[in-house]
Amino acid sequence: MKMKRSTFYLAALACVTGFAAEGVMAAGEPSGRAIAVTCAGCHGPDGHSVGPVPSLAGLPAAHIEQQLKDFKSGARPGTIMDRIAKGYDDANFAAVAKYYSKIK
Repeated sequence: MKMKRSTFYLAALACVTGFAAEGVMAAGEPSGRAIAVTCAGCHGPDGHSVGPVPSLAGLPAAHIEQQLKDFKSGARPGTIMDRIAKGYDDANFAAVAKYYSKIK
């Protein structure tokens, strides 16, 4: 019986891990939606901010991507975005920019 339980738990863990990875990457590419989850605290759910932080929903992808690159390089100063942007690469910037540009 113990063997069956442990096999079940391992199979369940494999499924959960697989679904989680699918949300982060598709065919080796980062998921803009998964990255955007980390942005929601400041930029609002689905990029619709209700405070002083800019909304991202519907902005052109090229604009969002350039702003992120500028934060990372230091060309655009920020209070926190300059530090956050350093944790992502160009593929992440492109994915999250594409995601937000499609939201109305």
